[in-house]
Amino acid sequence: MHKPITPISAKPSQYGINPALVKKRASELPKMCSLNLQDLFPDLPEVIFPAGPNAIDDVRKAAIESLKKVDMSMIKSEDSVNVLASHHGFTLFGGEPYAELLKAIKDVVEEKTGCKEVRLRAGVGMRFRETEEYIKSYGLDTYYHGKAIGLAPVDEGIPIETEIGTLYGLKKIYDADWIIHAHHTDVREVHFHRQVDKAVKPFGMSYARIETRSTYHQNLGPRAANFTARALFESDFVQSKFAFASFLDVGPHGIVGVDSDNDLYALNDRATFIGCQRYGKVMTLFGEIDECIAVLDFPCPVPYVFSAGVIYANFTGANVDLYDLKTPLPSYTWYTEAFYGKNDKPLLGDIPPINPAIKMCVHNYAWTGYPSAFFSKHIPTIVVGQEQANLFDRDSMNLEYMDYAVSIKSLEAAMEFAYQTTGIDKVIIFDGAMGGMNVSETMAELLLEKAPLVSEKVDQELLPKWLKQRGVDVSILDKLKK
Repeated sequence: MHKPITPISAKPSQYGINPALVKKRASELPKMCSLNLQDLFPDLPEVIFPAGPNAIDDVRKAAIESLKKVDMSMIKSEDSVNVLASHHGFTLFGGEPYAELLKAIKDVVEEKTGCKEVRLRAGVGMRFRETEEYIKSYGLDTYYHGKAIGLAPVDEGIPIETEIGTLYGLKKIYDADWIIHAHHTDVREVHFHRQVDKAVKPFGMSYARIETRSTYHQNLGPRAANFTARALFESDFVQSKFAFASFLDVGPHGIVGVDSDNDLYALNDRATFIGCQRYGKVMTLFGEIDECIAVLDFPCPVPYVFSAGVIYANFTGANVDLYDLKTPLPSYTWYTEAFYGKNDKPLLGDIPPINPAIKMCVHNYAWTGYPSAFFSKHIPTIVVGQEQANLFDRDSMNLEYMDYAVSIKSLEAAMEFAYQTTGIDKVIIFDGAMGGMNVSETMAELLLEKAPLVSEKVDQELLPKWLKQRGVDVSILDKLKK
């Protein structure tokens, strides 16, 4: 056990309360500590970020080294290039590493090809102005000489003919001669995509019109709709513009490096392995938690707050193996939400309840802009501060959130209420602590006890099964061991 790790700082945004109103962070409470993920799982690779005062320079060096190995001969000096980004990348480890990758891509493309018309197109989900905030806060508008814009799924679309019919992308995503797919291997919404075609997913999400991206969430459900992104990417139109992809190589403990390739499916196989091996151990460990109080304390919407590189939405489904494609759907996806009846139990028998280990949620700091009433409805929730409660009451996405939650004036009072009501003191804090996780001492004891057994189970039993289900050559395990 170590002293608590400084959490990701509160950030100004129209989707969150004034950072000055975040009076105290949960990691500052008594009897809180941190666990380093490499202590729990020693086989996690060394990271370049966070790793000292020059860490962001190391991210840039890794990006340049990786990008110089990519074939860019298709890009001519007189061509135009769109660098495609997704909003989730800006929430990884403070956002700086992803912003640095986007800057490095621009620089290397210009140096190798002589092309000067390099633009940034950053897609977003529901918080339509979020990427505009990121572009400005990381100086990308200046770096791209005014050629950086945020795009929302309601912006002008373009029909794309695919093998399954006409789907719709965003017109400004594809208004260049070439596109470069800038993403990351962070697993994010495993409860949605189940680590299937994770590297391809933005083509059906961040780069797609709402008519197509809603197919993923609503019409077909998250597992059936994975193929829409693949259909878009494999279309003649997209293939005629695709130059290459460059990904931050991410682990739950930090940035490991940068991986770039002209072959997106080869990169996808590597991302699948990373998602299953590195993150699979943390998520399986979370499934060993028998009871806890979860604290939300991160500048993101409720389901996207982080602990140990895993988002809260995944933790709410940790009572099932989210990586095993033979298991039922998790309790939380937009699709399964529709199948909960008036008695708050699933109408379909194979949809499990929300993770019963979460006895209470203390909402110290999280953003609006994403429908989150499902969580307060199914987990007893305390929101810190009347200002934050009012923010959710005014948010069109969360008009019912406070119908199922209560507000309390301070974090200390909220925690005392949670301790007294649940009778437990195991706490896990979703605050984006880099390199590890902030937890209570009693939770740390449990995780330290369970981690070695989880690591062995994943290596020997679960990982080979997960990779085989996804068609990834399991011999990669032997190669990596050598």
